[in-house]
Amino acid sequence: MDHLTKEQRHKNMAANKSKGTKLEIMFGKFLWNAGIRYRKNDKSVFGKPDFVLRGSKIAIFCDGEFWHGRNWNIRKNDHKSNCKFWHSKIERNIERDKEVNEELRKQGWKVFRFWETEITVNPDVCLNEVLNYMNRKSTTDEKIAITKMCGGGKISMQMYGPHSLNEDGSIISFEEQMAIVSHYLHNQGNKYAKPYEIKAEGLIEDIYNIHQKKSDIQCVSDVCVQYSLFSDLFAVPFLPIEKPKFTFIDLFAGIGGFRMAMQNLGGKCVFSSEWDVQAQKTYLLNYGEVPFGDITKESTKSFIPDDFDILCAGFPCQAFSLAGKRLGFEETRGTLFFDVAEIIRRKRPKAFFLENVKGLLIHDKGKTIQTILKVLREDLDYYVPEPQIVNAMNFGVPQHRERVYIVGFRKDQNVNEFTYPTPTDTTKTFADIKEKNTVSAKYYLSTQYVKTLVAHKERHAAKGNGFGYEIIPDNGVANAIVVGGMGRERNLVIDNRLEDFTPVTNIKGEINRDGLRRMTPREWARLQGFPDNFIIGVADASAYKQFGNSVAVPAIQATAQEIIKRINLSKSKKYGTDRK
Repeated sequence: MDHLTKEQRHKNMAANKSKGTKLEIMFGKFLWNAGIRYRKNDKSVFGKPDFVLRGSKIAIFCDGEFWHGRNWNIRKNDHKSNCKFWHSKIERNIERDKEVNEELRKQGWKVFRFWETEITVNPDVCLNEVLNYMNRKSTTDEKIAITKMCGGGKISMQMYGPHSLNEDGSIISFEEQMAIVSHYLHNQGNKYAKPYEIKAEGLIEDIYNIHQKKSDIQCVSDVCVQYSLFSDLFAVPFLPIEKPKFTFIDLFAGIGGFRMAMQNLGGKCVFSSEWDVQAQKTYLLNYGEVPFGDITKESTKSFIPDDFDILCAGFPCQAFSLAGKRLGFEETRGTLFFDVAEIIRRKRPKAFFLENVKGLLIHDKGKTIQTILKVLREDLDYYVPEPQIVNAMNFGVPQHRERVYIVGFRKDQNVNEFTYPTPTDTTKTFADIKEKNTVSAKYYLSTQYVKTLVAHKERHAAKGNGFGYEIIPDNGVANAIVVGGMGRERNLVIDNRLEDFTPVTNIKGEINRDGLRRMTPREWARLQGFPDNFIIGVADASAYKQFGNSVAVPAIQATAQEIIKRINLSKSKKYGTDRK
């Protein structure tokens, strides 16, 4: 007998949705976090599946137990009222599901149907069914190539297990899982592995069991097995130092300019963070480590080890909305500098090294730098000498790149003076970093684009402005390479070695015959001091962005050397443990 009135029952039944249910929203988030893009309830696909993956011809249905009749032969007797109506309705739903499955399979679709409790209780199992089907061509005896799996734009293979869930039941993104694993493997055997250890070993167990289609916890705990599973992490050009002189963390890491400089000096990176996916890919290809993502999240900060020596960060320049209100540390809340300062407060490194654009010194009429220095000196109690603008062209790269450096020392290091490095090499010109061989025609400007640049420069010249393109001679020094605006056009060069003027991209007009071209990504890498064995594994657009955002390695290295001279690298009392 129904205990609800007819009106109440009608209201309850009307509230049931046929699409956009909580269950679908939940599973949609799982798919999205796994890097799978889909269409919802695509009307052009028979049966309007809850999720459609057109590229893989996969149709996914999320079925509620009641409406789709799970264990119907047993549960049908649960209906105590209006049985004829409900039996007819649900049995018709069951038949319709079978008809939809059959028709989709005839059309070449792979159909997945997951019950509500399967999704809510074991979402990783449901996800892996889809992912394993998508990767069915991979063989079980392959090594697990993280450099292939974390491929930037499209992740070719992902795996999820019981350990890939957060405490709230949400899925840890695959990039973060690989960040945990790669940091653990590169720090295994020392105290800096501790924050990663428990989670990493669980994830490695999941990946091994799913990949090998068997469960063997004892085998997974074997170090040799772990290294063989992820051997590509150790087949990179710039592996961590085995017997480091000091340790550091790399925040806002980009493609690892700070890391390159610090490793050159004998340092070992024990934590890295970078939110840009394409930059993460370049970092992985060169250092064998996936950086953690958003450093503003407490979950990311929780993985930072204690007792490292130096904090490195090239943080963005942001105004402080509360600046001038004498709130000290709180003035910086909501900015990325706040996160840097908070990590310094918790972990108390022996020293820090911050880099920013030179405009920081005059940003917000000088209030920004005043607030930063006040926090570092007074609230965090570090010795901080006056910031200094350092030009990369004074340290062996032909690029006029001025950046402001801020360094600081913990008071127990007894540092009361600091001298920024003097120029070491001012002789380099573009000829020293120019491509040795003829470059692709795609770097040469079209005649139409040359006309546009000339007209643009003439318009600004008429107004008394100096904006516009610029040609760097072989014996000249490049302007600062930057992202956006006229970054590439301010660093054009003349190169008359091209003989085949057939366009390799869609251009207006034809390739100019004056030899006018952009610098290549490799030339930009050299302008920033990266060696030629640094892997550029992304498209040109991403490469220009990454090198334009990077620090100049030689200038960073020269300054870091002065920092290292002044800190005590012997073992000292621990800092950072349980500091909140």
